[in-house]
Amino acid sequence: MLTRILSSLLIVVMALTIMRCGEDSNLLTETKKFTSIFDSNQFSEGFSPIDIQQTADGGYVVLGESRLIGTQLTGVYLLKADKYGNFVKFVDADTLNNPVARLSKVADKYYFFCVKNKGTDVHLASFDENLDNFTTTPLGFVNPAASLAIDQGLLLYSVDINGKQSIISLIGLDGSTIKQKGYTIGDGDDSEKPLSEHFLKTGKQFPFDVGMVSPGVYYFNGFYDYTFSLIFTDINGDEPIGIISGQQDDGGFSALTPLSSSKYAAARYNFGDNYFLPNTQIVATENRPGIDLGGLSLPELISETKVKILRSVVKEKNVLIYAADTQTRQIGLYFYDEATGAFIGSKYLGFSNPFTIGNLINTEDGGIAVCGTTYLAGRFPRISIFKLSKEEVASNVK
Repeated sequence: MLTRILSSLLIVVMALTIMRCGEDSNLLTETKKFTSIFDSNQFSEGFSPIDIQQTADGGYVVLGESRLIGTQLTGVYLLKADKYGNFVKFVDADTLNNPVARLSKVADKYYFFCVKNKGTDVHLASFDENLDNFTTTPLGFVNPAASLAIDQGLLLYSVDINGKQSIISLIGLDGSTIKQKGYTIGDGDDSEKPLSEHFLKTGKQFPFDVGMVSPGVYYFNGFYDYTFSLIFTDINGDEPIGIISGQQDDGGFSALTPLSSSKYAAARYNFGDNYFLPNTQIVATENRPGIDLGGLSLPELISETKVKILRSVVKEKNVLIYAADTQTRQIGLYFYDEATGAFIGSKYLGFSNPFTIGNLINTEDGGIAVCGTTYLAGRFPRISIFKLSKEEVASNVK
């Protein structure tokens, strides 16, 4: 159950409609383009977005986390904004902790994974687009790290540190475990220490991920045999069907989006450097070092930045939009031709205050919405939403 609803606590302090010269202000324009920052009068609290989804009424739901004072854990918060970027509702569920990406929309409900009561046990949470009818279901295993909705249900990557296993599971919308397989993370501090620090939020935060390449072929981006690696599996065999190995925990994939059974849009990091791979070939059954894949170096990004990749259609062209954090404390959007991997444009989001990426989505009107964290007075984390119109996105593509 929810512990409290604080709709009066969170207020919109900025809902700027960015206008082109000569345009008249009207409601249609204001749904296409806006920037909203949501502030709190509890200055010691911090809020950071994890994922965003558009609702049937054209508004937005954001899954986020709120800093819990006196602990390294975070509580779950949910934010509803209308199609103009105005605040509608805020739900603070501080008995739920450490939510993980992604926020999955299936029919008229939203799903995510988290833990409860500052523990480690995985719970599946669900709610509707009005942030009502909230339920949580315990799953019987520990430490959720990443998730994704697929046709058969929900994919989950989790880590049993004590059992020394990375686990990939296919979960039903009712919380049932349809299929599950674990793979060794290796014994000893070399693997246990960085994982413990990740989940306690006392150390490096790894870009864990999980997904499906094709029916029956899945992947997780996580720990295997002492190394942060990309692992392919059919969730049946005792060994992975393919391994793209990292550099222990100093290098690996920071984002991955399958484009076909062997073509991917990806990003990787290696000892602090960042590389984009908008058109790379990976065979799910091969074993190779990830460093061999090369990539486009981007020195303007912060070290080991979070990266998000969105497939979109811009000017009738299939486009990949990479989002990452720049050293100027803006959110950089980088556009690539999906067919060729060629760079075709860029745009930077942010002003005065620092901004960092949460995630981005396509919107029903052909634009995109980007959620991120901004820092008021340089140190108070707050959620922001940038809504870019179809025309604005197109203007950044050559």
